[in-house]
Amino acid sequence: MTQTQDEDSTRGTDGTNDQAVGDSAEKPVEQWATGDEPATGPQMSYLTTLAREAGRDIPEGITKGDASLLIDELQQASGRGA
Repeated sequence: MTQTQDEDSTRGTDGTNDQAVGDSAEKPVEQWATGDEPATGPQMSYLTTLAREAGRDIPEGITKGDASLLIDELQQASGRGA
């Protein structure tokens, strides 16, 4: 049986799965290599919507990592979060 490209992409260099079943694919924000970069356009767009609904302001110069955390916070506050 051959592996598909999708299956191959989940394999580590040693041939084992990089991610165990049930583990989250997300790294903690503190471990992001790009977490200190400016927030992305899509993050800012979604944050603008969430912040407007919550009556909150978005800090100037927010980073990708901080934007992600604020999105999670505002999603939970608004009931949009899973």
